[in-house]
Amino acid sequence: MTEPIFLTSESPILDTLNFKPHRTSVVRRMKPFLPPPSEPQTVDIKTSWGSVLTVKYGDMLLSEIDSPNDLWPVDAKIFDETYIVTEPGYCIKSAVTMLVPMTDVTNGDEDGLVTVETLEGQQTVRAGDYYLARGVKGEIWSFPKEKVNTMMKPVE
Repeated sequence: MTEPIFLTSESPILDTLNFKPHRTSVVRRMKPFLPPPSEPQTVDIKTSWGSVLTVKYGDMLLSEIDSPNDLWPVDAKIFDETYIVTEPGYCIKSAVTMLVPMTDVTNGDEDGLVTVETLEGQQTVRAGDYYLARGVKGEIWSFPKEKVNTMMKPVE
């Protein structure tokens, strides 16, 4: 088995990929991570897709409405710039997300592994199951292909 391709937001390959803008209109649950000073100010969270990501004080914990226990963290500054709170405890992403099939990174190899260095930690994924997402600050993360197909719409 070959080693995963390692990507950071500074990886030169990102400039060669044909990212396309997408939007979502999906409402999600959200809650701030605000532990009292006597408790740890960072916590590792195992996501439903198997990554272990670090949430730090002030970050937001998001989940799909129908899966409230499948949480993932979003950096506080990124959340403030890219989400709108629709009502207490709920939000919608307002920013465009740039997406490209992860297989574009692996030259079409659906079984190729890619490790993505996100703001919250590393995610290693099978290329055929994910897209590579790029946000407003150049941050990158893996985005499940199934969610792209069901939740995202290309921006015309």
